[in-house]
Amino acid sequence: MSAAGRLATVRDAIARAERIASRPAGCVQLIAVSKTHDAPAILPLIAAGQRLFGENRVQEAQGKWPALRDAHPDIALHLVGQLQSNKAEDAVALFDAIHSLDRPSLVSALARAMDRIGRRPDCFIQVNIGEEAQKGGCAIADLPPLLEEARAAELPVVGLMCVPPAEVEPAPYFALLDKLARDNGLPGRSMGMSGDYETAIMLGATHVRIGTALFGGRQRIG
Repeated sequence: MSAAGRLATVRDAIARAERIASRPAGCVQLIAVSKTHDAPAILPLIAAGQRLFGENRVQEAQGKWPALRDAHPDIALHLVGQLQSNKAEDAVALFDAIHSLDRPSLVSALARAMDRIGRRPDCFIQVNIGEEAQKGGCAIADLPPLLEEARAAELPVVGLMCVPPAEVEPAPYFALLDKLARDNGLPGRSMGMSGDYETAIMLGATHVRIGTALFGGRQRIG
């Protein structure tokens, strides 16, 4: 199937899930996660009308997106992978949203970077929803104080993000993130990937992060 065909299939599935969940048409944003894929793989999706893309690593994004965005200035770019504090300034300069705010040191680094650069990308707090030691994200119990600290630093926190444990039913984790977002007055829920995004939409996702269903398997950059 062509890139345009894969994009149409995913968009149709999103629209169907919105209808089934009695949610407004177009309320879910599709983030095409282009990590490990180079510009020739990305261009067909741009040609098919996709304008929101996600990357996992700042350095990789720096290598391919400036030229693509020069040619297509209406593209928005989201960082959906872990962010080291020493890359905060680079991330603020390049991305329109950061989905992996998860600790006080990163709150401080992002606040300083935003003040220096004069850009304020939207932020999602990543929650370690399955309490997995190997995963990023703040502990559920640490969410309220981290959110308070981020708001005090005037970070534009718009929602929460999670990655449920692999190979288990994701619905309870999506439902929990939805509740946490609601309880904390946050409108955004960044949850759902290629294998489970329709379930995530049924449970309140506002942003779904789709890679494999759009691009196929991973490539290596460089």
